[in-house]
Amino acid sequence: MTNPTPAGSLAGRREWTALGVLMLPLLLVSMDVSVLYFAVPAISADLEPSGTQQLWIFDIYGFVLAGLLMTMGSLGDRIGRRRLLLIGAVAFGAASLAAAYAHSAEMLIAARAVLGVGGATLMPSTMALIRTMFTDSGQRARAIGMWSGVMTAGIALGSVLSGVLVEYFWWGSIFLVNLPAMVLLLVLGPFLLPESRDPAPGRFDWPSVPLSMAAVLPVVYGLKEIPSEGWHAGYVVSITVGLLFATLFVHRQRTTASPMIDPALFRGRGFAPSVALNLISSFAMMGSALFTTQYLQSVLGKSALEAALWALLPSVPIGAAAPTATALVHRGVNRAYVVTAGFAVGAAGYALLALAGTDSLWLVLVACGVLACGVVVVISLITDLALSSAPVERAGAASSLMETAAEFGGALGMAVLGSIGTAIYRHDIPASAPDTARETLGGALALADRVPGLATAAREAFTHGMQGAAIAGAVLLAGAAVLAAVTLREVTVREEAPEPEKIPL
Repeated sequence: MTNPTPAGSLAGRREWTALGVLMLPLLLVSMDVSVLYFAVPAISADLEPSGTQQLWIFDIYGFVLAGLLMTMGSLGDRIGRRRLLLIGAVAFGAASLAAAYAHSAEMLIAARAVLGVGGATLMPSTMALIRTMFTDSGQRARAIGMWSGVMTAGIALGSVLSGVLVEYFWWGSIFLVNLPAMVLLLVLGPFLLPESRDPAPGRFDWPSVPLSMAAVLPVVYGLKEIPSEGWHAGYVVSITVGLLFATLFVHRQRTTASPMIDPALFRGRGFAPSVALNLISSFAMMGSALFTTQYLQSVLGKSALEAALWALLPSVPIGAAAPTATALVHRGVNRAYVVTAGFAVGAAGYALLALAGTDSLWLVLVACGVLACGVVVVISLITDLALSSAPVERAGAASSLMETAAEFGGALGMAVLGSIGTAIYRHDIPASAPDTARETLGGALALADRVPGLATAAREAFTHGMQGAAIAGAVLLAGAAVLAAVTLREVTVREEAPEPEKIPL
């Protein structure tokens, strides 16, 4: 049995080895967001899903993950974060095996749903365990910087890995790669990872579970559909219903004796600003990805695999961004200034993206790299601040709130920036173009052989839309830089935390 690291002491070789073990499931959970990109044609040929089923194969993982994050974070605080992590690893591994050998679309959808359940246990548990193992502020900041880098890189790596595996194996191999990491976690986790939980959690608030899901799922669903389908009444109603349930959820947390999410978390200095800034960071990252992936394929004409490989280049400098930011804070630079600089760098990335033309491969890649570096700096430092501001016994709930904010931010970024880009595209596309071409760039390219000049006009219109969205993104991040400077200027990270309860085997 490994006990939690004593408050204020330095973590040793065991803790850093345990961190490496934790990075494996984190990498796989983040990769599963994008791992289906290149496997869809093979899955469609084999399982013959309907159009609706294909959408659910894509989306069910993210929906279940987002809907259960708060529940699982709170549950981990009560039953033990290591215990929940290992349970989640079993579920994730079993679901991966079922998905790999699914013989119908319904079975694959169900397996992807269970993968979402497992992912919802793994993500907040890994972050909460980092909070438990690394009580020294400097070491914790470095560990969270690594956590942020792995999370960001995993999303980019997932699509490339799926392309390579589908090229040489069958589509089920994209799920089988999860198994070795989960087995390693199950073998080493009980020996390397400490167990900790809230020593006085109170009764688990079961009514808050459906309330939290009813608050999160309709909003995420509506925001994810708006970029492709537009602001249809059904999606607006979905978001509205989710917000109504969110109001009920917040009311219950403030009035019940044993809430799932303790409102006292938001009284910790720096926690509420960290949640808000995390949402903005995810907004910026996912909003840009919506355009750059289409730009590489549909504007520059790269194949799907070529586009994914090119898209890996902006991830290279990410590895140095978080450690550099952590070193600056450790040397005495005010955290607020570094976070502000991170947002400013992200805004500069968007500004570069706004200069891109229809043949600007390297400019777009540099812009994406600059944006990603700025966002990773912000995420790593505010995640550390949020976990440091929260009591260690509430680490799971604090982690889940940060992750939920990231899910909302990503969906909101795609909705808002996607809507801006779509509006400009439809304004710039020739009025004589067919209705299909006026809807999307893909629709226009599908008709390009029959309508002279349509492909060029559509690519220019899409690029103008990307430029407009990039300008909006730059303005948003510039505003976030000011917000960070104001809200974080007087906030400091506590050097010591209460020692969590030691749980006997």
